[in-house]
Amino acid sequence: MGQEHDASECRGWRAAADLLLTPGVADCPLALIGAPQSEKSLTPGRCDLAPKILREVLRRFSVYDVESETDLSALPVADYGDLALKTLTPEQSFPLIVEAVRRAVDAHRLVVLAGGNNALTRPGVHGLGADLSKIGLVTLDAHFDLRDLDCGLTNGNPVRALLDDGLPGENIVQIGLAPFANTRRMHETAKAAGIGVHTITDCFEASAATLVKRALVRLSARCEAIYVDFDIDVIDRAQCPGAPGARAGGLPVRDFFAAARAAGAHPKVRAVDLTEFDPSLDASDLTALTAGRWFCEVLAGFAQRR
Repeated sequence: MGQEHDASECRGWRAAADLLLTPGVADCPLALIGAPQSEKSLTPGRCDLAPKILREVLRRFSVYDVESETDLSALPVADYGDLALKTLTPEQSFPLIVEAVRRAVDAHRLVVLAGGNNALTRPGVHGLGADLSKIGLVTLDAHFDLRDLDCGLTNGNPVRALLDDGLPGENIVQIGLAPFANTRRMHETAKAAGIGVHTITDCFEASAATLVKRALVRLSARCEAIYVDFDIDVIDRAQCPGAPGARAGGLPVRDFFAAARAAGAHPKVRAVDLTEFDPSLDASDLTALTAGRWFCEVLAGFAQRR
């Protein structure tokens, strides 16, 4: 007969959602901020629904990883709820996101931002500090996000805007760029700025997690804090239907999870985001479950820091 336990597995199941606590009720090393922004998306949709769906799907994940024998029970997360961004443009939401990230970074070791569209990344980076020369950015994305700024801020130009803000190109590494999803001009802009460029084929040859680890080593030598943007459209469209920008031939979802764990584990990574998840396009909760597993992988990586 197996070992007896005080609590029944039927009544004692602990879900990842149980890790989310009201700020201030416990000493939480991590924080969660919902940023349901969808205005000025190049592919209009309902990315604003994503933070709510992420929290709900966490009820379906346990806090234990059987592969690495990692238990997340001792990693409470301060959940700051959702910022009021649904009707705001990226220009209007910028100061709200920057302030929220700045406060959370001061109080916690790692901040998780749940978008919303990819316009979130620019204010998220600014939230790490005023001196952009000391900030690093890693993106996992099918796109450069280097569109021109003449039509204002959108989810297609946060990296371009950050370059104009003064973030050095040498402080940026972009991973997972897809064929026939970008332009020659964007590629030339990235190379001229000194951005590290890694295509989806590079991910297949070296693995996305390996490229993330290399990028973090490189950036940690010159940066005090690092931000990692996980645009979910880097994943293969067949495995991620709720990502309007995803393409066939993208990153296998298992590699996306490994990259999330690698980012969570690095001590200089102070904030990560998940963007471009549109629940209105999801099928069979596939993308929602991907988002939930991503969150758990970030936490599992963070557990390695301790």
